Amino acid sequence: MATLELSLEEDVTAAAAPRARRLGPLFWMAIGWMTFVFAVAILADVLPLPSPTDMDMLERRAPFSFAHWLGTDGLGRDELSRLIHGARISLVVGLCAPIIGLTIGGALGILAGYFRGRFETYVVGSMDVLLAFPPLILALAVTAFLGQSILNLTLILGVLGVPAFMRVARASTLTLARREFVIAAQALGATHARILLRELLPNVLLPLLAFFLLGVAVFIVVEGSLSFLGLGVPPPISSWGSMIGEGRESLDVAPRLAFLPAIAMFLTVLSFNLVGDTLRALTDPRQGAL
Repeated sequence: MATLELSLEEDVTAAAAPRARRLGPLFWMAIGWMTFVFAVAILADVLPLPSPTDMDMLERRAPFSFAHWLGTDGLGRDELSRLIHGARISLVVGLCAPIIGLTIGGALGILAGYFRGRFETYVVGSMDVLLAFPPLILALAVTAFLGQSILNLTLILGVLGVPAFMRVARASTLTLARREFVIAAQALGATHARILLRELLPNVLLPLLAFFLLGVAVFIVVEGSLSFLGLGVPPPISSWGSMIGEGRESLDVAPRLAFLPAIAMFLTVLSFNLVGDTLRALTDPRQGAL
């Protein structure tokens, strides 16, 4: 018995070793950058920073200094303060919109993959209709009609993310619905609700969470694109996209005004992509010896 237990422990250790090696330095660098961005965004109000909306026309496009570590923008506002407060908007929209898509799309995908039949046809058909509209054009039209606000922008992007999360949840459910533990639960007389909540949901949740991180990166870019076009959050609220749009007017004299928020967005999106892709690889059964 002791020999068998030792053999099992060695097998588990050997199986865990390749996965541990996948978490390379890039993964931990991405985690570190994400932690830093979240920390400064949450603590923005208590950090010793000037107001991001106070203007000083005598200090327009001022260079780096002890008073303004990253200089000032075209209206004399502190660039570092606007960069940190802009992270809040990008992260709020980038996190809340995928949560809407994850909640609605995940629920529809699990139900469609489990019950199949006519319900699945209706769900997949409705998602195909929504996917038929170009997402960015639809977001532009709805934002222009409803007005510019964080709530409207988040709701629009959340609805646009429903089809993608539905497809991921449905594909995972179709794979799991014929597995032995689901068939055994059905044979024991378990209700549909119990099978969905106790058997399928915990297994579908892992790939959905990995896809969620990839979705955060996409929605940060989409929010930045809309803000760049002037259809994001209304001024004087700053976001990385609006800062890039404002900075393009000063590319000749102060290119940092566009490059600094662009670099911050690039590093954040890259970090979410790296972490999400790594978690997807770790939770994908095709990557392991199952």
